[in-house]
Amino acid sequence: MLHKIASTLSLMNLKDLNIKELWIDVKEAIGGTERDFTETSLGKAIFILAVPMVLEMIMESVFAVVDIFFVSKLGADAVATVGITESVMTVVYAIGVGLAMATTALVSRRIGEKKKKEAGVVAFQAILAGTFVSLLLAVPGVIFAKEFLLLMGGTEGMAEEGYLFPAIMFGGNVVIMLLFIINSVFRSSGDAAISMRVMWFANIINIILDPLLIFGYGPFPELGLQGAAIATTIGRGLAVLYQFYLLFSGKYRIRLYLESLKLKLQVMWNLLRVSGGGIMQNLIATSSWILLVRIIAVSGPDAIAGYTIAIRIVVFLILPAWGLSNAASTLVGQNLGAKHPERAEKSVWITGYVNMVFMGLMGTLLVIFPEFWIRLFIADLTVIENGVLALRIISCGFLFYALGMVLMQGFNGSGDTVTPTKINFLAFWIIEIPLAYVLAIVLNMGLTGASIAIVCAESILTLTALVLFRRGKWKLRQV
Repeated sequence: MLHKIASTLSLMNLKDLNIKELWIDVKEAIGGTERDFTETSLGKAIFILAVPMVLEMIMESVFAVVDIFFVSKLGADAVATVGITESVMTVVYAIGVGLAMATTALVSRRIGEKKKKEAGVVAFQAILAGTFVSLLLAVPGVIFAKEFLLLMGGTEGMAEEGYLFPAIMFGGNVVIMLLFIINSVFRSSGDAAISMRVMWFANIINIILDPLLIFGYGPFPELGLQGAAIATTIGRGLAVLYQFYLLFSGKYRIRLYLESLKLKLQVMWNLLRVSGGGIMQNLIATSSWILLVRIIAVSGPDAIAGYTIAIRIVVFLILPAWGLSNAASTLVGQNLGAKHPERAEKSVWITGYVNMVFMGLMGTLLVIFPEFWIRLFIADLTVIENGVLALRIISCGFLFYALGMVLMQGFNGSGDTVTPTKINFLAFWIIEIPLAYVLAIVLNMGLTGASIAIVCAESILTLTALVLFRRGKWKLRQV
């Protein structure tokens, strides 16, 4: 594999780069471009797509960190409530990301085939599907908010005082769903800079409203934990309105026409067929997270709080890496549509190598200095101890996470969402959860055991994906 990575890196023409050219490429990446990524040199295509995608995911990770930074001032119970809620909200994320994966595969393929209007039709079908599913999740989420906190190991006090947080998050999940789906439309069409701007807009609103609504500064009411949920929902909701404005403006590669705003059964079926695997692979991964939190809850609120903060820090770094892997997904789809399968494969190897360098450096930093980062969020010594423990162990697997996510996105970009589903089933249900239960509860290793199980599962995921990706069957996928 290493010789293949080395050979493909030569495509990037690194020796020809200079500061001026680099600055021109950065401005093009951030400002938007009409460039055809199936014809552009592969290194430049990856760079111009990856820069806004990474910046977009940095903003998504800021969402996670900002909320927990302010909520941590309310105490360990509030942090634990957020952690439990997020573990179940991952069901929403799983469906949203699954639909986004299918949207990416179909839109990028249509763009590669030079069929822009058909790409817009796919986009609207994805929006319809996301809206319908979010409504089905919102009703039980609001009604049973208190019960689900108790079911997931929360205390009576947490359920009584914090139930409005999950109620608001589930009630407004449609904005999360649409934010994911519509941003994937822009990314997969090649307008990654638009997705970046949308996420920045959402975050600015969230960052402003969070302290105002949580602590009640100025004329704003002091809403505590529920204020964090309201701020996040408003920020994402305004961002979705901005997305629709851009879709109808007609200034970009994807446009929604009034005559295309109708149900297209064949297109919808194709979307759901592809998204089924994407949704399942994410449901498998996220349901394992729910079970993992339940296992950790046996060790008490301090363990959940420490784990929640540690995971938010990990997510802060993983999401930019995920943005880089999204570039590979888009290039795989567009190049397969343009009948360039070898170019599609090379884009994955190059992106995987760069991701490993980035995540390797970040993992080393967190392993050596975990306490510094945990203390930025909370002063409770017991929570800090648990957070340091989890962060140090989980960070040891960053190299595996880096390559694994790119390989999985390579499959998804081709429209092969079934293979990643099978890999996730093996890694998370067959390996992670049973191992976490044995280590954390049977062997009484608590949070240490659960953290070790995470690293083991992710390592097996990456090795399995590597073997299957090299076989190349994904290149023959038709969508």
